[in-house]
Amino acid sequence: MTPSIHLLVSSQGTVFNSWKALWVVLSDDGLEFYKKKSDSSPKGMIPLKGAAMTSPFLDFQKRMLVFKLSTAKQQDHYFQAAYLEERDTWVKDIRKAIKCLEEGCQFARKSTRKSIRLPEAVNLGTLYLAMKDPDSGVRELKLEKDKKVFNHCFTGTAVIDWLMSNNKVRNRQEGLILGTALISEGYLQPAGELSKAATEDISETTLLDQIDAFYYFADSGFYCEGNSSDEDVILKEEFRGAVVKQGCLLKQGHRVKNWKVRKFILRDDPAYLHYYDPTKGDEDALGAVHLRGSVVTAIEYVPDAKKYDVEGNLFEVITADETHYFLQAATPDERKEWIQAIQTVAKSGK
Repeated sequence: MTPSIHLLVSSQGTVFNSWKALWVVLSDDGLEFYKKKSDSSPKGMIPLKGAAMTSPFLDFQKRMLVFKLSTAKQQDHYFQAAYLEERDTWVKDIRKAIKCLEEGCQFARKSTRKSIRLPEAVNLGTLYLAMKDPDSGVRELKLEKDKKVFNHCFTGTAVIDWLMSNNKVRNRQEGLILGTALISEGYLQPAGELSKAATEDISETTLLDQIDAFYYFADSGFYCEGNSSDEDVILKEEFRGAVVKQGCLLKQGHRVKNWKVRKFILRDDPAYLHYYDPTKGDEDALGAVHLRGSVVTAIEYVPDAKKYDVEGNLFEVITADETHYFLQAATPDERKEWIQAIQTVAKSGK
């Protein structure tokens, strides 16, 4: 399935504010531009051979979700997606197409419905919620491998077992296909070198039906700990830093775009921002944001925020591994304080 969608586009040599909405199609060797979807011939094409991607591209102060494509002839082209998942999908697919050109192989995007033959009747969002059910879903465990402990995690085999026992698939091969769809759409995330390497493969199924391939739910409480070689005890290195700031903020979920109140604790040396369910205390963090090398900025718009009546005092944290977190403070002063504190910690903390 060839990716195609409306994107805002700007090319080198134009005024940065001069953006046009064009229909963009990713082919084997280039990006084709159409004025509208029904056009039979493209207005132009950007060759991908020898090209390079930059994402996120942060030189536009008022534009979010921008990525840059630099051609072999040093021409820069800028694209703005409508939401985070759209941008990340485009970046991943374009990079894969560039890699295929370098290696002389055929580019084929893994579509969750056409390429891997996922039935149209399957609702991945509903399936994800069923898998996360604390009583009847896939059980989250503490798993150990290579002197590391993976918390709130499960194996690829456990995923397939659950799908079969709940009559979601007829056999393990269908389970692999459905599990790969969940990975492609971001509902399941790889944890550990084995599962991460598989997701970068261009084969039809990337979920591994193996007991040593670990995965976790998106926006879960997953975190990884290292074992001490001296005392063979779990080190919680990320919690060692001094508390710099703490308080409640609204946070947007990564998959389900609703907003929830979370208590945030900002720690320095090492630089981490942990968030918790404010009704359950500070014992178990729901997630951790490693701030070293991150970027934090005030923003005025977040996709899907208005339908949850979330407006104003917004800011965004983009980590070194390009994960985005959208947050809202109660007042302009509070937003300013959080941004300044996070910026300081991101620069000074390890």
